Amino acid sequence: MNEWMGSKESLLEKLGTDSSGGLTPRQVETNRQRYGANRLPRNKPESMAERIWDAVREPMIIILIMAWLIALGVNIFQSVTGGVADYLECVGIFVAILLSVIISVIMEGKSAKAFEALSRISDNLIVLALRDGRTVMLNQEDIVTGDILLLSTGDKVPADGRLLESAGLLVDESALTGESIPADKDASKDITDEKTPLAERANMLYTGTYIAGGHGKMVVTATGDATEFGKIARELGKTQKTVTPLQEKLARLGKIITLFGMIAAVIILTIQIVTFTWNNNLTLDSAMEAFITSIVLIVAVVPEGLPTTVAISLSINIIKLSRQNALVKKLVASETIGCINVICSDKTGTLTENRMTVAGFYDTDWHTDSSGLTSPWLIHNFCLNTTADIGENGAFLGNPTECAMLNFYEQSTRRAKSGQSYRDERENHTTLRAFPFSSELQHMTTISSVDGKIISWVKGSPECLFSMCRIPGEEKAKIEKYIRAAQERAMRIIAFAHKELPAMQDYGEESLHREMESDMTFDGFVAITDPLRADVHDAIRSCRNAGITLKILTGDNIVTATAIARELHLLDNGGIAVEAKDIADMSDEQLLAKLPSIAVIARSTPIIKMRVVKLLKEAGNIVAVTGDGINDAPSLKNADVGISMGISGTEVSKEASDIVLLDDSFFTIARAIEWGRNIYENFKRFITFQLTVNLASVIVVFFSVLMGLKAPFSALDLLWINIIMDGPPALTLGLEPGQPQRKHHLSRHAREHRQHRPLHVRRLSGPVRLQLPGRD
Repeated sequence: MNEWMGSKESLLEKLGTDSSGGLTPRQVETNRQRYGANRLPRNKPESMAERIWDAVREPMIIILIMAWLIALGVNIFQSVTGGVADYLECVGIFVAILLSVIISVIMEGKSAKAFEALSRISDNLIVLALRDGRTVMLNQEDIVTGDILLLSTGDKVPADGRLLESAGLLVDESALTGESIPADKDASKDITDEKTPLAERANMLYTGTYIAGGHGKMVVTATGDATEFGKIARELGKTQKTVTPLQEKLARLGKIITLFGMIAAVIILTIQIVTFTWNNNLTLDSAMEAFITSIVLIVAVVPEGLPTTVAISLSINIIKLSRQNALVKKLVASETIGCINVICSDKTGTLTENRMTVAGFYDTDWHTDSSGLTSPWLIHNFCLNTTADIGENGAFLGNPTECAMLNFYEQSTRRAKSGQSYRDERENHTTLRAFPFSSELQHMTTISSVDGKIISWVKGSPECLFSMCRIPGEEKAKIEKYIRAAQERAMRIIAFAHKELPAMQDYGEESLHREMESDMTFDGFVAITDPLRADVHDAIRSCRNAGITLKILTGDNIVTATAIARELHLLDNGGIAVEAKDIADMSDEQLLAKLPSIAVIARSTPIIKMRVVKLLKEAGNIVAVTGDGINDAPSLKNADVGISMGISGTEVSKEASDIVLLDDSFFTIARAIEWGRNIYENFKRFITFQLTVNLASVIVVFFSVLMGLKAPFSALDLLWINIIMDGPPALTLGLEPGQPQRKHHLSRHAREHRQHRPLHVRRLSGPVRLQLPGRD
């Protein structure tokens, strides 16, 4: 049975623990042996030898190694048989191999650190726990399944667990679920549906999340790799490295060159052997001469300078991209991003700021600007009926919703140039009693002394406060109209009310408490949202103009996700929004058929995200994934190009990605795509240039031999031409700046990358160009 289902008593019995005293020392050791320690197994980092081996296995490098081995074998044979050996040509080919490998290893620094980052994320975490009837402090690695933990505001949850007790508990689960607003947690919540999404399990806490408000007691139900966190780690470990479009093209080119070179060499060797035999001149020396000539032809066919030129070109281009705030970790990703035609994006922290903001408020009318905040009742409720704070650097400390209101008030005072702070409000007015927010009651109450009067302040859900206040029908209809308009845009509504009380009494008594929260004066409400980043609209419009489809895969709820999609016009042309549970039971074939119309998948889990990415790739798409949370890491690693946020992103997402956005701007993705497409065009130019020179060399050698003449070039001559004479001009072509007037045809561009893939891709018609705002 799932831990979030069933009674707490049966779960405690199953885990062999006591809610009031915790585990005994013997039970701790028993549970550690049975369920495992609270740590993730650390992968051995990739060694330098493994990184070099990865670089050596590139298709063009393999061809060079074959040419080098053949040349080395011929020269050794000549040296042994008393002939003239020229090892310089072997040294030349080896230098070409060495240059390419060194550049790739140094610039790319390939290392699979994602799993290691996951292991480090909870290091040195200390929590309060019950053990053997006493309250103790435990390191996160000492926690075992069955431990009873005591958590309060500011704590980081060190393991998965079922809540036993809770009071006003709010948990920031954005890194794990993508939900912007802190989740209400309730120990008394009974869940009967075993398919309940992780974000809706109100009686559970999960590793890596933060307590944003309230306090609670939980029993640990999973540790280490058995946690939701650990499941993500396992998916990262299982993700296999895929071949990029550039590697596919070079592999295909390598096969063609190898086949062409071998055929030409066999033809030349056969012609010479037949000629020598016809003229009765066939000797060991003449046969060796014919063989060396065929080797020269193979060297002429192979563009020895190509791998080095590709590596240098990519290296210089990733330096240029870093100046555009896109840090490229994987060399070929700078070209691959130009090939993408689908972006699967997270919402929270990627499309939105992941910072709760007051979008508007109502007192007697609707306002969207903080300068309109003049109602003293709202101001007092903002400042006095909260427990949150804002740090010196603007960081939110405590409940993000309360922080958003305090920040909004600070903006209003700055606009009014009054210099008044919410801290001044708190210092000038005495708080007499506070009743924290309860997920059951859906409101929070504070009693304070204001200007010699005792005032009860209440904030909570509109429905809750409507029942406490007497509002004329016409006024209530007006308020509800504004509330509906805000809720349709997936905004969170917090309503406010107040009441003047007689001399301070024991309002803890139930009857007096009810009296205190009746016949109140309705003061208004605020609409709070996680706003879209300022440049998202322009960036998505640029991507759409370039023939790139955007899909939102978010852990947020369907209402919020749909509202964001509508605002970005993703549902305009028949696009639909679904929940992960709606597609979880579909077969791959069914889901693949429906994917073209799906624009949003709400309540996405890491498994669902990765499955969608794999299916899109199998359908022939080149897929980029953007994200900033722990839950995005598997899909980031599995995508053709993984793009993470450098500022707001978790260490796990950064390590799993290929490109890190240093400014967290979605617009930087559009800029990187334009760069990637320009790199692709440059590659075509310099590869065409180098192959043209090689083809000319092959034709000259081939016809010289056919005419009975000696080969005009030695292998060393051809190496000099390929590396020294061809290299710099080819590199210049590879670094040519973008030409805004050039129009990219994505349908043709995509076909060149997917010739050997199943074609389920929507074809685009007409020229497609990446239009960046501010560009002609």
